[in-house]
Amino acid sequence: MKLFQTAALLFCASVALMGCDNKPAGGTGTPAAKAIRIGYVVKDGTAEWFRNEIKFAQQAGAKDGFEVVEMSATDGGAVMNALDTLSAKGCKATVLCTPDVKLGTSIVASCKEKDIKLITVDDRLVDAEGNPLTAVPHVGISAFEIGKNVGASLHAEALKRGWKMEETGVVALNYEPLPTAMKRVEGAAAGLKAAGFPEANIFFVSLPEPSIASSFNTAESVFQKHAECKHWLVCGPNDDCVLGSVRRLEKDMKPIDIIGIGINGDKAAIDEFKKADLTGFFGTIQLEARKHGEDTARAAYLWVKEGKVPAAETLTVGKLMTRENYVAVRKEQGLE
Repeated sequence: MKLFQTAALLFCASVALMGCDNKPAGGTGTPAAKAIRIGYVVKDGTAEWFRNEIKFAQQAGAKDGFEVVEMSATDGGAVMNALDTLSAKGCKATVLCTPDVKLGTSIVASCKEKDIKLITVDDRLVDAEGNPLTAVPHVGISAFEIGKNVGASLHAEALKRGWKMEETGVVALNYEPLPTAMKRVEGAAAGLKAAGFPEANIFFVSLPEPSIASSFNTAESVFQKHAECKHWLVCGPNDDCVLGSVRRLEKDMKPIDIIGIGINGDKAAIDEFKKADLTGFFGTIQLEARKHGEDTARAAYLWVKEGKVPAAETLTVGKLMTRENYVAVRKEQGLE
């Protein structure tokens, strides 16, 4: 009996040490607060650019103590389902890159109904008339300025190679359904003209889709029509578009007579730089995935935690990357 009483006393003492009400040990005995959750919804969860954005968003979460719920939404219905899921998971804010910017009004209304704070990244939402929804904080790229950098860099490299501008043609590859793509190409043309390149030698081509195959085939007629051009400059909305036209030109010309500069800094561009022999793909504008992913995620978190409203608009400009500096640039931006 005495042994039983001793055991009972020891049991009660151990319970007392843990807290008799089963609350976690601590000064107040109150349960630990749950980490703030935010969403990160992108239009293509498999694309390298978006994988990098999400990686940097998750790094910010690990550092600052918030959770990132990653989702991919490839169409309008998927966007709305994603917002439902985020709400069910207790997310109080989300970063979003929609597959269709014209869904803007519907997305804003859904977020308001669910009490989810909204920040857009990369592509800005517009209303039914195509006007930007400036009330939604946005982090994107300065598409026109990035394009101007492409144009100026093309011209500078052509001069470095001793080309005569009157013997040089430019194929400017447009993708009209996406406004930011158009601005990139318009900026490239502006950069070329500002540097003194003859406007008559800039040939715009509309692409059915922004891909290597589309660019390869669509630009064919331009090259055939302007066989008098001894050298070619190539610009477009992304790396794939530029690569497609460069590959077509390389069928008939030496790579040294081709200068293509893309935009994004995708794996395809890096693979070109790693090739032992020079190709017609000269460079790319490495966009700042770290700022887009890390900064937007942290801004969403601070908006929830501290009520700190993000800046209305933040635009990044990227950096020219070539085979000479790509290793350093990627290390600098946390991509290596």
